[in-house]
Amino acid sequence: NIRRLPVSLGCIWCQGVEVTGLHFFSLAMEMPIASIIQGVRSNAFYGASSKIFPQNVDPLKMCSFPGRFSWHPACMSVAVCFCMTEAILTFSKDSSPFFCCSVTAKVRLHWIMQVLATIIGSIGLVFIVSSKNISESPHLTSWHSILGIGTVIAVGGQLLCGLCLLFPKLINTYSVARLRLYHATCGLLAYLMAVATAMLGLCSDWFKAQVNTVVWYLCVITLLIPALVIMNQVNSGYLSKKKIEV
Repeated sequence: NIRRLPVSLGCIWCQGVEVTGLHFFSLAMEMPIASIIQGVRSNAFYGASSKIFPQNVDPLKMCSFPGRFSWHPACMSVAVCFCMTEAILTFSKDSSPFFCCSVTAKVRLHWIMQVLATIIGSIGLVFIVSSKNISESPHLTSWHSILGIGTVIAVGGQLLCGLCLLFPKLINTYSVARLRLYHATCGLLAYLMAVATAMLGLCSDWFKAQVNTVVWYLCVITLLIPALVIMNQVNSGYLSKKKIEV
């Protein structure tokens, strides 16, 4: 009772259940993963799927790769566009809903949002690495992935710097003010690297195939406007003061 389907539709049948794209993961929430794999790799399935898929194509890879991959841009968008952006804007007097909070509360909100950004971003990184491994695709073959690795390293350095500021007893008291300046300026650079990485993701063939031109430009504007606001915030709050002191 398995219908003949074009490969371009990306549809498969697991134990009589039609699975396509992200539906595979919703199905996995209800059925044991081992049972799904056993059903996909059963002789009965392969005997019937030989009429649908070429012999050198593994249906399991075809169903798992799109679902895993789609979680990568979702997680990274939440991490960069929401968590990381709001963490920096927490200290803004004009662009934050927490402008009336104390400095201590703003600092606490800042590192909470940054920790959330790190966790969600790490989940997105795991999904893209696993999807690449499943599809047997090479890693670091685009500017998006190369700049993304650089962004991960930069954010990791900022996390260490933030920990030193959160626990100033770990460093000399004299170095706290200078380290705060470095944390703000280098943090701006790390954020701009994250925005540039997201922009390269928007320019990928995969993303352009998912949205129309209007939505694509809206996504670009959604990335650029917060970046410009944050650049002005850091420049007016730290860099301009440093120039006056010099």
